[in-house]
Amino acid sequence: MTRRAERSILLVVCGGIAAYKALELIRGLREHGIRVRPVITEAGSRFVTPLSLQALSGERVFSDLFSLTDESEMGHIALSRSSDLIVVCPATADILARMAAGLADDLATTVLLATDTPVLVAPAMNVRMWEHPATQANIATLKARGVEFIGPEVGRMACNETGPGRMAEPETILAAIVNRLDGEPPLTGRTALVTAGPTHEPVDPVRYLANRSSGVQGYAIASALAAAGAEVTLVSGPTTLPDPPGVRTVRVETAREMQAACTAALPCDIAVCAAAVADWHVIPAPQKIKKTTPDAVPTLKLVPNPDILATLSQPSPMRPRLVVGFAAETEHVAEHAGAKRLRKGCDWIVANDVSPATGIMGGTENEIMLIDATGCEHWPRMDKTQVARRLVARIAIFLHTPQPDSEIA
Repeated sequence: MTRRAERSILLVVCGGIAAYKALELIRGLREHGIRVRPVITEAGSRFVTPLSLQALSGERVFSDLFSLTDESEMGHIALSRSSDLIVVCPATADILARMAAGLADDLATTVLLATDTPVLVAPAMNVRMWEHPATQANIATLKARGVEFIGPEVGRMACNETGPGRMAEPETILAAIVNRLDGEPPLTGRTALVTAGPTHEPVDPVRYLANRSSGVQGYAIASALAAAGAEVTLVSGPTTLPDPPGVRTVRVETAREMQAACTAALPCDIAVCAAAVADWHVIPAPQKIKKTTPDAVPTLKLVPNPDILATLSQPSPMRPRLVVGFAAETEHVAEHAGAKRLRKGCDWIVANDVSPATGIMGGTENEIMLIDATGCEHWPRMDKTQVARRLVARIAIFLHTPQPDSEIA
């Protein structure tokens, strides 16, 4: 794909509560040097103002199909073909239906019908609307015509219902746009290290200390990083999961083995420490510890394990550009995780509540807080694959954005 001197998109903002996220998307696009020309529907202007779009984009906002000034020069045709990509955000059930039917009853639909430019849509609607057969038929029609979709995600929506229909977050949409404009995955040429799963610390030849980590989240992150173009090394504790495709997997048992494998994987650009590493190990007995009497209880001397996250976070020429830790907590999640970020020296902490009632540890869903030097951001409960994709999109944005000398505060 031949790049223009300045990449540009036409952003169509439609009428949905998620329209406010288009403002954050514009800010991110401008930070990437991408020109944004906004088009807003009448319904869209009920949720965000043209003035806000203009202030953030630095461009005139278009809304009127029957503008005498614009249409004297066939403005809708010029708009439809003057950008590298058209992005509809949020894409409501209504705009998808009108696109599928080929209607052209306002500026947005006329531009979309007249274009020969690639179109990317970010759906946002109530779960019942998304699942309705009419909407699904419209989606199938648009996909057959080459329209690309980003999202939606599964989560709680403004209507207080939960399910598919929540618009993808701005950073996810931004990563998809940058990927589309650049013509290559956003992490191409980057190297990544991911740790996943539990560690098993032997007590004797038949017993060990362990935890309930399944490794699902770490494996999903490794897969998402590979899909984004990174060269990924996954250092995995004992799990029943198959090796992710396109990922170099190193299987280990103990924390000390995991540390050695991580050190061997350096240098790298990204390190995501999702493994639930045992804090301690014991000096294992050479033979099975026998129960000599009914009341006999062996004494186990615990020895601290190496701190892999803290080691990777230490300032050195080998330190990854971005180090992400995980904090599995059962109480005071944000407070404990924030303290852990500072104590370990990592850039980000992904914190979650693993109390038994949440079903997160060993389950297929996660609900996290992403904590960095700027604060704490809560993400809604979603599938662990979605968490991984969203986290990787955030990583791609971080690596493409100039950063201050230190991310630790």
